[in-house]
Amino acid sequence: MTHQNEQKGFTLLEILLVVAAIAILAAIVIVAINPTKQLGQTKNAQRRSDVNSIINGIYQYSIDHAGSLPSGISTTAAQICKTGTATATCATLGLTDLQVVTANETYLTAIPNDPTNTATAGVGYFVGRSANGRVTVTAPNAEQGETISVTK
Repeated sequence: MTHQNEQKGFTLLEILLVVAAIAILAAIVIVAINPTKQLGQTKNAQRRSDVNSIINGIYQYSIDHAGSLPSGISTTAAQICKTGTATATCATLGLTDLQVVTANETYLTAIPNDPTNTATAGVGYFVGRSANGRVTVTAPNAEQGETISVTK
């Protein structure tokens, strides 16, 4: 009677092949998901929401004030001043002061801030009006070549 030494297990080569296959599949999944693109799309969705909130707040103010727009909106588009920034500071920096829209949180609780904005006084969104009184709010920092702008 002879006994053969039979060992069960995986060889080093088999283990390396499985690890390589998993690495290739992981790389394919990461490329397919593309987290940078997803993050950019998320930020742009936030920008679209913010721009719509700002313009709706402006028009709600206008409706309650016999069609008059907030006085700070000029025919030259300018960055909007952050909520709580002194009016004099806004004027000195050439920013559009929309404090009347956020006063008593009637139309907006605060002016939304662009997700990538680092400015201390501006929010990263611009507002201006045409000679005919149409207001445009834009998000110039939109990513992936998108243009985010709303005119009413």
